Amino acid sequence: MIILFLFLACAGGYLAASWKGSTSKIRNTILGILTSKLTGSSLEESHGAKGKDEESITSVIPAQQSSPKQSLSRRSSFSTIAQAGQLPTERPKRIVVAMTGATGAILGIRLLEKLRRLNIESHLVISKWADATISWETDYKLSQVKALATKTYSSRDVAAPISSGSFRVDGMIIVPCSMKTVSAVANGYAEDLIARAADVTIKERRKLVVVARETPLSGIHLDNLMKIERNGGVIFPPVPAFYTRPKTVEDIIDQSVGRMLDMFDIDCKDFERWDGMKQN
Repeated sequence: MIILFLFLACAGGYLAASWKGSTSKIRNTILGILTSKLTGSSLEESHGAKGKDEESITSVIPAQQSSPKQSLSRRSSFSTIAQAGQLPTERPKRIVVAMTGATGAILGIRLLEKLRRLNIESHLVISKWADATISWETDYKLSQVKALATKTYSSRDVAAPISSGSFRVDGMIIVPCSMKTVSAVANGYAEDLIARAADVTIKERRKLVVVARETPLSGIHLDNLMKIERNGGVIFPPVPAFYTRPKTVEDIIDQSVGRMLDMFDIDCKDFERWDGMKQN
């Protein structure tokens, strides 16, 4: 009896141990399956999210910056348009010419004629008293003088393109220039378009040539001229050169105007230059 009881107890323990082991194996198997499933789906989700992020990044980058090929394409397109003449590749040389009421109107007229012959763009402003001087000193009509320029402006039009520094020019010449205009330019009194355009020329560090026509000169005149010169202007009194032995007034005018254009590095090639002392 005791032996039977011990046998049954051992058998029961073995069966219990076997069942416990099987249960543990089954449980481990189920956990393994669940773990693999969960891990696989997590990886898929993470890869999916990464893919979406990459797609988002890819879709944003082209909107922010162009590829080298696109940049080259745009540059080549611009060059093609420019070569075809649809866009200007280089602007022409451009000079502002102002005429005031001082004597010597023919100097301004001759300068306009030379610029026209050289195909240089000229922007002309004629003051009220310059109009009167042209009529008194020459046979030109105002309309004929204006026709020599590429563009003309009223001296009262202080909103004209040449009143702004953003309008690019190669320089300005006031010829002839009265002492009233010299005073306005020297003291920054931009009352009209002539003084304003000169003021812009100075502040933009461009070439300003002042053909001052007055004699004798007072201390006030000299002080004003010095102010302009100290701010980069060129004071150019129309003093005739006699070393060329001029035969006519036209020779004197041509030589003076030719030297004025030299200030802008423009050679009109129609007057005699000094070439040293020569034996007769």
